Amino acid sequence: MARVATPQWRAERAPEGRAARGVTLRQYSTEALREQLRRNTGEDRRDTDEPPRMGGFGKLAGLSEENRRILGLIEEQFERLSPEDLR
Repeated sequence: MARVATPQWRAERAPEGRAARGVTLRQYSTEALREQLRRNTGEDRRDTDEPPRMGGFGKLAGLSEENRRILGLIEEQFERLSPEDLR
């Protein structure tokens, strides 16, 4: 059987998480380790050629109308400034 080093804070919280799910500590630990390995190996990414930092790009595409509205408000505010205000 393999041993895994666990930080103290995680070891203290494990019984709570385990009890909430109604599984044994072994099952809980196994699931947590699998999830961590899955995240670290990139299995959850659509395109493994992309670096992880690129995963968030395009997520706000549905807010383009809101972005245009806000940019219009900003532009409107800047038009109200006099040249003296900019000095």
